[in-house]
Amino acid sequence: MVTTNKIAQQSDLSIIDCCVKNSNNINSLQVEDSRLLKSKSYLKIIGIPYYPHADSREKLSSSDIETVLKQNHIFDNISLASRPRIIKVSPKSDMAIVWIDIWDVQSRRNAKLLINRCFNVGNYIATVRGATMNPGVPQCKNCWRWGHSTFSCRIQGAKCVKCNRPHKSEHHREFGWCCKANPKTNPPRLETKKSKPCPHSFKCSNCKEDHQANSNSCPFWKHHFNREWHAKKYEEIRANKSQSIRSQVNGSNPQ
Repeated sequence: MVTTNKIAQQSDLSIIDCCVKNSNNINSLQVEDSRLLKSKSYLKIIGIPYYPHADSREKLSSSDIETVLKQNHIFDNISLASRPRIIKVSPKSDMAIVWIDIWDVQSRRNAKLLINRCFNVGNYIATVRGATMNPGVPQCKNCWRWGHSTFSCRIQGAKCVKCNRPHKSEHHREFGWCCKANPKTNPPRLETKKSKPCPHSFKCSNCKEDHQANSNSCPFWKHHFNREWHAKKYEEIRANKSQSIRSQVNGSNPQ
């Protein structure tokens, strides 16, 4: 690695290559061509319809955006660092905000070339804006629920990401009931050897499917850039919980 006293530009690379390869202490045949360090730049695109297909309620997809970018010359030589992420401007809007991460250099040359540029998307004119990193909806590493950070979690103690019991995830083998012997169960449960990882499966504490709460196969993780989806989902969960409580109360107090 070569250290410079200022941010290197693409035009500086030929000078660096020449100096390195002409050095007496370096075998030029073993030296690769120099390249700038890569970093990410964060951009957002506004002015794109959320339902881009005529006479259809089909939503804008990441594949649609990738196709649009390939067709517009301002994105020539631009490489995406991840798939585009799409959200509605607001719940009642028919327009979208598209977040894109691009590979860039430390001087943010690629981002500067794109910011405030406009391009056509069908009959619409889209505009590229600068953005900060969009982390999406946070997942608490203490209780494993979505929507708040670990530092702002209000529960006392911690929950296990695997079994959702009141112990830290790294202590699951020590405190989890599933790996302890229980001769009273049918069939009797054998103890898991301490040298072995826990072989048991549990339901996700968020979606109730068969994976851990931090799994990237969880619907909550797949929608972790969509705050609207999370808000709606937790509203459904609260409504179902209230309905269950009412049913239990009515069942225990027959008329």
